[in-house]
Amino acid sequence: QVQLVESGGGLVQAGGSLRLSCLASRINFSITTMGWYRQAPGKQRELVAVITSGGRLNYADSVKGRFTISRDNAKNTVYLQMNSLKPEDTAVYYCTADISFSIRYWGQGTQVTVSS
Repeated sequence: QVQLVESGGGLVQAGGSLRLSCLASRINFSITTMGWYRQAPGKQRELVAVITSGGRLNYADSVKGRFTISRDNAKNTVYLQMNSLKPEDTAVYYCTADISFSIRYWGQGTQVTVSS
């Protein structure tokens, strides 16, 4: 069974930074597209950032220039560096692994709260 375990969430003041980590197991990590999604209270889950096996990146417009996704294939880990955080970034952040075009695994989520 694929496992995705997120860590690094917490409470931070506006303008601060956090780094999320997601450790993946039981997948061929180096060839897997990894991503981060988030869901704020009362809102739909939305894409934050994606990184392909080849290193191609995609970001939501709302986080461009502030967030950076990266991966370490030797550690089976994907990261999300979040800078200049805003209260509207408050959400549960989920790590994803796209095993194929139709199969996506989700982590359990980590809470990020940004106070104003």
